Amino acid sequence: MIVSTTHHLDGKEVEAYLGVVVGEAVMGANLFSDIFASIRDIVGGRSGAYEEELTRARKIAFGELENEARMLGANAVLAVDIDYQVVGSKGSMLMVSISGTAVRYRG
Repeated sequence: MIVSTTHHLDGKEVEAYLGVVVGEAVMGANLFSDIFASIRDIVGGRSGAYEEELTRARKIAFGELENEARMLGANAVLAVDIDYQVVGSKGSMLMVSISGTAVRYRG
C-alpha cells in the first residue's frame, strides 16, 4: 500500500477513485496523567514518553487508514492529511486523525 500526501503518483495512472478513508486513535486520560507526572521533573528538552505515545497513536491511525483502503480494493491512499487534537474535558485526551483518498492505480 502506497500512502502519500501528494495528489498523484509519478508514473502511475489512477484507475479508480474509491472514496475518502480515515484512521483515528484517541489516547485516554490515564495516559496523560502518567506522562505529565514524568514530565514534571524535566526542565526543558524533549519528553520521550510523550513522543512515544504520539508515535503509537499515529501508527494506529495509519493502520486503520490502510485497512479501510484495502477493504475498498485500493492499492494507494493519496492526499493524506494528519491532524493532532487535544479533546475531552480539560484536554485529557489526544486524538490523531488521518484522512485521504483511496485509489486503485495501474502501472
